[in-house]
Amino acid sequence: MEDLSIKLTVANRTYPLTIKAEQEEYMRKAATLINERMKVYEANYSVKDHQDLIAMCALEFASKFLETENRRSAIDESVSDQLEEMEKFLSQYLSQY
Repeated sequence: MEDLSIKLTVANRTYPLTIKAEQEEYMRKAATLINERMKVYEANYSVKDHQDLIAMCALEFASKFLETENRRSAIDESVSDQLEEMEKFLSQYLSQY
C-alpha cells in the first residue's frame, strides 16, 4: 500500500501525518474520539487546559487498552487449555483404533 499524507486536528491543533492508506480510517476515528472525550471531560470537570484534557484521555485510553490486553491474554490462555484437552481426547480416542 502507498503512504498517504493527511492532516488531523486534535485539541484544536493540526498535525500533518504520513500514514499507510489502510490506517486512514482508524487515524481519523481516533482523532474524532479524542476530541469527543476531551469535550466530555471539559463539560464534566473544571479542567479547561488542553494539555490536562489530553492527559486524561491518554490515561483513559491506556487503561482500557491494558484491560483489553489482559482479557485477551486470559482468553488466549483459556483457548489454549481447551485445545490441549481436545488434543488429548482425540489422541486417546484415535489410539483405541
